[in-house]
Amino acid sequence: MQTITILGATGSIGASTLDVVARHPDRFRVYALTAHSQVRKLAEQCLRFTPQVAVVGSAEAAKELESLLQQAGSRTEVLHGEQALCAVASARDCDTVMAAIVGAAGLAPSLAAARAGKRVLLANKEALVMSGQLFMDAVEQSGAILLPIDSEHNAIFQCLPHTYGRRPDGHGVSKILLTASGGPFRTRPLDTLASVTPEEAVAHPNWVMGRKISVDSATMMNKGLEVIEAHWLFGAPADRIEVVIHPQSVIHSMVSYDDGSVLAQLGNPDMRTPIAHALAFPERIESGVGPLDLARIGRLDFEAPDMARFPCLRLAYDALLAGGTAPAILNAANEIAVEAFLERRLAFHSIPAVIEGVLQKLPAPDVGSIDALLEQDRTARRVALSLIS
Repeated sequence: MQTITILGATGSIGASTLDVVARHPDRFRVYALTAHSQVRKLAEQCLRFTPQVAVVGSAEAAKELESLLQQAGSRTEVLHGEQALCAVASARDCDTVMAAIVGAAGLAPSLAAARAGKRVLLANKEALVMSGQLFMDAVEQSGAILLPIDSEHNAIFQCLPHTYGRRPDGHGVSKILLTASGGPFRTRPLDTLASVTPEEAVAHPNWVMGRKISVDSATMMNKGLEVIEAHWLFGAPADRIEVVIHPQSVIHSMVSYDDGSVLAQLGNPDMRTPIAHALAFPERIESGVGPLDLARIGRLDFEAPDMARFPCLRLAYDALLAGGTAPAILNAANEIAVEAFLERRLAFHSIPAVIEGVLQKLPAPDVGSIDALLEQDRTARRVALSLIS
């Protein structure tokens, strides 16, 4: 019986995780559920899965959640704030942590889980983008088990030998191939991107995701962040991580080997597949996802990404090569720019311009602590806001 803390339970990954958990009550028990502000949805989840602890973002949200749960006779303890997130991520009573809080807000609790030696199911790519070396050092020192949840990285993980150990040369790995759908604007005329609306940007053709990550997919910043994440997860340098656009989103990623073999992981575009894989690893369990019908799909297409159409992807490669805190600066500037776009304060095609402006303005030294990293993150956000205004 695994006991699980789900960080970001009300988001799409959190909800999918609970769907898989509900299918296997003999294998999984929920220790804690967290959300930032979706109090009523979290209350419903608490009443169904009876966690020991629930965590929300503020005292006001905690008061509301506590009232809802008490009225229903629930005994779930309610806490709030970042310290509480870190506490449930590292608690002795839980052995598995689904790290699914979007953005930089997920860094501290994800790192707390790694330092506590948990089985960490990492859906928060920003944790590795921002603090790659710090995070991987914490995993190694504590003996934590790190399992990727992003469909692409989970696919790569499945295509690598279990003894891989972040050593591509030791296992004949020549290249990691990250597939990308290309998002909703893959074929849209470039001269019309200035008029893209938030509603158009969040309408992903294949995946059901949150608003922020949907915009990242439309700009392909999401894929750029995944390139950086792949570097840390699999020990591959930038020139051995290649992005391939695959509009059908059936092949989730591939690994190319020195002997000419290319191994791929295929499946319907449903996040319950990688979630179930990581929850049960090294076993396999039913996820609720239907079988793949290749005859119905009929064809699989591939193309190279156009860096003129997707400058955010180029910026991510640049940040990875620059090293230091450049990836953290990239991520912070992107979060601010995407937020401004969703609030209609910034044009879609100006998102990469803001990010590049912040990268050019700020130095990116190596830092050895989470506090220094978060200070760099705050500085990048201030510069991004000043550029937007």
